[in-house]
Amino acid sequence: MNDGYGPLIPMPELTPDALRSAVARIAPSRLPALTQHLFEATTNAQHAQNLAPLHAFVHSWAVFIAIERHPQRAARLHELERIVDAGDQEPAKAIAEIHAIRAAAEAEAGAAARTASHSDVTL
Repeated sequence: MNDGYGPLIPMPELTPDALRSAVARIAPSRLPALTQHLFEATTNAQHAQNLAPLHAFVHSWAVFIAIERHPQRAARLHELERIVDAGDQEPAKAIAEIHAIRAAAEAEAGAAARTASHSDVTL
């Protein structure tokens, strides 16, 4: 299957259904959070008559998947978060590495968004 060095799954399309399917495969315990976030985003979009909450939902979960689909990246991020949360070490290096991991995931999510035309992204 996977040797731990490559991604567990390909980066999914940036649709709620594709994101849900990806989360179900790589982090099934997070499905309730995704479902709740989607419900809130949909409700907020309807109330505001604006798609921004749905775009934020898609972006947030795309970044999550971009991190979690790489086991070593995800493990390192979680380790760094524990270091910062514990507060027993100077956090500057850990915070800088967290930012670097998130930036790489943001770039992956952005690349996935750029590969889909606006007409292909279904919210």
